[in-house]
Amino acid sequence: MTELTEGTENPSIGLVTPEQASADAADLKAAIGELAGLVADGRGLPELLAEVAAFAVHAIPGADGAGVTLLRVDRVDNMIEALAASAPFVAEIDEIQYVALNEGPCITAALERRTVRSGSLGGEKLWPRFGPRVGRLGVHSALSLPLLLQDQVVGAINVYAHDKDVFDERAAELGELFAKPAAVAVHNAQILAKATALAAQLQTALSTRPVIDQAIGLLRGRTGRSAEEAFAQLRSISQTEHRKLGDVAQRIVDEAVRRARARHNPT
Repeated sequence: MTELTEGTENPSIGLVTPEQASADAADLKAAIGELAGLVADGRGLPELLAEVAAFAVHAIPGADGAGVTLLRVDRVDNMIEALAASAPFVAEIDEIQYVALNEGPCITAALERRTVRSGSLGGEKLWPRFGPRVGRLGVHSALSLPLLLQDQVVGAINVYAHDKDVFDERAAELGELFAKPAAVAVHNAQILAKATALAAQLQTALSTRPVIDQAIGLLRGRTGRSAEEAFAQLRSISQTEHRKLGDVAQRIVDEAVRRARARHNPT
């Protein structure tokens, strides 16, 4: 559902020619078509989000730049993190919105699950700190679209323009049409990124398991402790030194090897 903020004029003021409408529809279709191949080509999550932001600029009439924000549900505070921007000025706005103020259109769109837009950020009452600050950068129009799945909010797309009153009702509707497949693409990319990270962790665990077992055996031999107690000691060393468990285990094994060689080859 599209909702106006107080800084947005009546969308019926601007008229669109049939030619412009046809061109906008073609741009939207092309952008959505590009979304379909993003996950399949094996790009990483940051690269994919950057592409989504770039496609949003082409899909939404009047856009000068766009960013993609993901929700971080594992955080109690500052759950929203911007991961990609199509232009440097968008990255600067994201820094203001998320880091400096924790206020702005993307946060509203994502948390309230609704499209929000403003045509005069400098005087926007909905975001009294964010709006004037961004307006002083020469950016006056904003359109934020939540990335919605059936049971969750994935994040939001933030679209900006330097002129005032750029995003009318039609631009918002085109943006919402783009946001639907974008949400699926972003969500699939998140799943793939998590699966890739898990696979890497499992591979690391498999490769370090033998040396961890050796270190546990050495600790048991020195202290007479059980395997569980030796592992707990190993983990305690890892946490105290802020080092990976495998690295600590490798050090213990290497030290044992050096001592054994020194005993057999005294100088």
